[in-house]
Amino acid sequence: MPKAEKEFILNYAMNRWQLNFKKNVGPTSDSIRTCNPSSLEEWRKYYYQNVRSEEHINNLGHALYGHIASELPTEDRFHPNLIQSITEQDCIDYMHMVVINRVFTGFMKERGLL
Repeated sequence: MPKAEKEFILNYAMNRWQLNFKKNVGPTSDSIRTCNPSSLEEWRKYYYQNVRSEEHINNLGHALYGHIASELPTEDRFHPNLIQSITEQDCIDYMHMVVINRVFTGFMKERGLL
């Protein structure tokens, strides 16, 4: 089995089950350009009010955890202890980080501000 970290598994599963696709998280690139935030907090507030709710992203995190906990162990792709170390809260936090923090960081880099 290849060595992997929690984030690798979270990212793998999120992509595999398309939880970060536009149909689930909304048009993040277009939305952040419309918002044109000057701070992470401004983007967070705009996203949760205009794109998807915090509850919706929490539910995506619950779904991510469900896939990781129920489907990945049967595939023998990752070490069982690593899969078991991933909590539902890890999955929820990861989904929020991807749609808020990573989108904002990408936007700031695009603007030449990072």
